[in-house]
Amino acid sequence: MARRKVGNPLAFAVLGSLSERSMHPYEISTMLRARGKDQSIKVNYGSLYSVVSALEKHGFIEALETVREGNRPERTVYQITDAGRAEFSDWLSELVGTPSREFHPLEAGLAYLPGMPPDRAVELLEQRLAAIDAEIKEMTALHEHMTAMEFPRIFWVESEFRLALLEAESAYVHRLAEEIRTDELGGGVFWRRAWKHFLEEGISPGEQLKDPVKYFGQEFAWMKAIPPEAQ
Repeated sequence: MARRKVGNPLAFAVLGSLSERSMHPYEISTMLRARGKDQSIKVNYGSLYSVVSALEKHGFIEALETVREGNRPERTVYQITDAGRAEFSDWLSELVGTPSREFHPLEAGLAYLPGMPPDRAVELLEQRLAAIDAEIKEMTALHEHMTAMEFPRIFWVESEFRLALLEAESAYVHRLAEEIRTDELGGGVFWRRAWKHFLEEGISPGEQLKDPVKYFGQEFAWMKAIPPEAQ
C-alpha cells in the first residue's frame, strides 16, 4: 500500500463523501452512519475534525462557506479539490485492486494456541463460533430484507464481503475446534501431552522439548532437530 499524506481510512471516507457534494463534517458523519458505512470504516466523530483539518492542510479539500442553522454554532462547509479527487481515485483503485497483508487478531491468537490447554482452546473457539454465527444470522436477515426491498446491491456489496469472510471464518473455526476435540489435528497429541506434564508435574514445555523422546515417545525424536533458538 502506498504511504499517503493522510492515511487514516476515515480520510478516504471523507473524500468519498465530498466527491458527491459539499458538506460540513457533522453532515458527513451523519451520512456515513445513515448509509451504514460505519460498519466498514471506523467513524469516530472526535477524530473527524482532525482528519478534515489534515485533508485541508494538504490541499485535498477546501472551505467553501460557513453556515449557521438556528441557534447552532457556525459550521464550515468543505468541498473537494482536484487534488482531492485524484487522491480519492488513486486510493480507491489501490484498495480494490491491490491485496494487502492484514493481521487478523484471531491469527495472532492461533499463532500461540498451544499456550493454553486443548480443552480450553475448544471452549473458546466454540464461544467465538457462537458469536460469529449470531452475526451471520443477523446479516443474512438484513440482506434478505434489502433484497426484498429491491435495494440495489451495489450499495451494500461491502456487507456481502463481510458476510463472506464471516462464513469462511465460521467454517474454519468449527473444523479446527472439532479436530482439536478429537485429536485429529496434527501435533494435537503432543500438545495434549505437553499440558499434561506441565499441569501434573510442573515441567515447562521448554524443558520437555529438551528431551522429547522421554516425554512424548520415540515418534517425537524428530523434535531433537529443532534449532535451540526455535525451542
